[in-house]
Amino acid sequence: MSVLSDRDIRTALESGEIAIRPYDPVDLQPSSVDLHLDRAFRVFRNNRYAYIDVRSPQPDLTELLRVADDEPFILHPGEFVLGQTLEWVELPNDLVARLEGKSSLGRLGLLIHSTAGYVDPGWKGNLTLELSNVANLPIALYFGMKIGQISFFKMSSAVDRPYGSPELGSKYQGQSEPTASAFHRDFSRRS
Repeated sequence: MSVLSDRDIRTALESGEIAIRPYDPVDLQPSSVDLHLDRAFRVFRNNRYAYIDVRSPQPDLTELLRVADDEPFILHPGEFVLGQTLEWVELPNDLVARLEGKSSLGRLGLLIHSTAGYVDPGWKGNLTLELSNVANLPIALYFGMKIGQISFFKMSSAVDRPYGSPELGSKYQGQSEPTASAFHRDFSRRS
C-alpha cells in the first residue's frame, strides 16, 4: 500500500475516481484533504435507558440536533457526541482511506474519532465523527470549521466485496446524517 500524494489526490478527484462534495482545492494538503464540520450532532440522552445494550435496538438513545450557521455547539469536558463531515465522500474499490483529526484541535483536547477512522473501499456517504472533549474546559465547535483530514491508500488490488455489498451487511452506506450505532444488527445476522 502506498499513500497518495497531493498530485495523485488531485488527479483522482479530477477523474472522478475519488468524490468529495463539496470540494475546494484550497483544502488539498501534501498527502490529505481537509474536511469540515457539518451542522448536525447526535447527542446521547442518558435519561432514557439505564444502560446501553449492544444487543438491542434503542431508537431514542440519541437525539439529532442542528446548529445555525454561526451558532456554536458546546462540547463539554468528558462529553461524547456524534457529528459528521460536511463533505460526502466516495471511494473506489482499490482505495482505502484514513480519517484523522487536525493537530491544532487535538492540542485543544478535541478528538474526532475513537475507532471510526478507517474508511473502506467502496464507501459512499458523509463520515460520522465520534467527537470527544478530553480537555478541562468546554470547546465551541462551529459549522464549516476544519475538523479533520482524509488520506488515501492504494491497495494491492481492488477488493472483491466493497463496502455496501449485500452479503457484508454494511450498516452505514449512504448515510447523510450522524448515524447512531447499529451494532445490535450483528446479533440478528448470526441467526
